[in-house]
This record gives sequence, structure tokens and C-alpha cells, in this order.
Amino acid sequence: MLKLDHVTKKFGGLIAVNDVSINIEKGRLAGLIGPNGAGKTTIFNIITGVYRPENGRVYFKDREITGEKPHRITSLGVARTFQNIKLFYRMTVLDNVRVACHFRLKASILSAVFDLPGYSKQEKSITEESLKLLEAVGLYELRNERASSLPYGHQRKLEIARALATRPELLLLDEPAAGMNPEETLDLMKFIVRIRNEFDLTILLIEHDMKVVMGICEEITVLDHGNIIARGTPLEIQNNPEVIKAYLGSGAYARG
Repeated sequence: MLKLDHVTKKFGGLIAVNDVSINIEKGRLAGLIGPNGAGKTTIFNIITGVYRPENGRVYFKDREITGEKPHRITSLGVARTFQNIKLFYRMTVLDNVRVACHFRLKASILSAVFDLPGYSKQEKSITEESLKLLEAVGLYELRNERASSLPYGHQRKLEIARALATRPELLLLDEPAAGMNPEETLDLMKFIVRIRNEFDLTILLIEHDMKVVMGICEEITVLDHGNIIARGTPLEIQNNPEVIKAYLGSGAYARG
């Protein structure tokens, strides 16, 4: 589903990502962890076309997408969320999801201005699909509320619902549990596993909360200073001496 082939990204004299190769099979729920500044979000930005690597290539479903525009990569089936939630806070919950569907509209600007039948039909279809997504993520009853009024955990779910509205096959989650309390985190873990299964997704997530990573990820890649220092199952990562030294430590935090 996703392949990074010897990818390197530099910012001036700083090597943020150094010769990184990652392969993720269809249907997997994979984690990408490491200390702050290890290069994790930079990798997400390379995958989604925000950055172009100096060296290496990125493939999605065996198709090279290196350096493609972000909107083009989204249309191919890759969606993401952000470490800091990026909602349209003055818009309703429903409209936050609807806006993610509009890149699929085939109607012209004139048909929208004059509200022609073809445009109205597509708008109706988008609204129906968005309502179904909100129902699937448990936000249907809040559809007419402003996004800014939602509790933090619901805002995270809304951001994921908006990503799902693009009909992705690969979903990238950047620290989805950041800022959540233990109860919200547990709910999020169940939610991520459920949407992976219900929407037939492949998921790659960045996360610092080891309870989340060790609890739901099937495979984990560990970065340190832009280099991969380990990859394996949660149990293998927990017991890797290099990972313990660089990031996890040896306490209960490491075991999640």
C-alpha cells in the first residue's frame, strides 16, 4: 500500500530524514514513533506532497507519487490528520465533512451559481454521504453545532471523519491522542481499530502515547535523528535495547 524507498530530506544543513525505507502492506495498522524532532511529521509531509525529498522515492499502491501535489495525492486515496487539529471552527460539524467531498464535484462554477439540477443532485449526494459518516463516527447528533463548540475528543473524531470523506485507502494520523485524558484515549483506540475494519483502511499513525501504540499497532517503526533504529512488533520494540536507550526507557510507560 505504501513504500518509502531510501528517502532523504534536508533543511539547509540539517538532515531531517536520512535514507528511510518503509513498507506497509494493505490493511495494516502501523505506528511511527520516536523522540521529538526525529523526523516523523516530516515523513508524513513527504508522503502527502508537502515536501519533496532530495533523494529517494515514495510509492502508493505501486504508483510513484514522489513530489505530486497534495490535492492530487488525496484524490489517489491518501488522507491525513494533523498534530494540531485543523478544523474550520466557524463552520458546522456537517459542513466540515462536506467540504472534504468537494474535490469530487464534476459540476461547473456556472451550474453552482445558478443552482442547476446537476449541481443540486451532487450537493444532495455529498450531504447524504457526510451525514452517514457523522453517524458512523458518533457525531450525527452534533451535525449542526459549530466545530469550535465540540469537546476536544469529538474534534479529533471530526477531523478523522473529514479525512474519511475523501474516501481514502491510506489514512495517516499525526498524534491523534495528543491532549486527551485516559478515558478519551481508550475511546480513541477502539475508534481507530473500528474505522480501520469498517472502512477497509490501511493506517499509519504517529503517537507519543505508548498505551495507544502498543495497544493497537501491529507493527512499529522507530526513528531517532532521522534514522530508522528499529522496526518490529510491539513486543519486539519494547525489548529492543537501542529503542529503550533512545526513547522508551524501561518503565511501565514503555510497555504502554
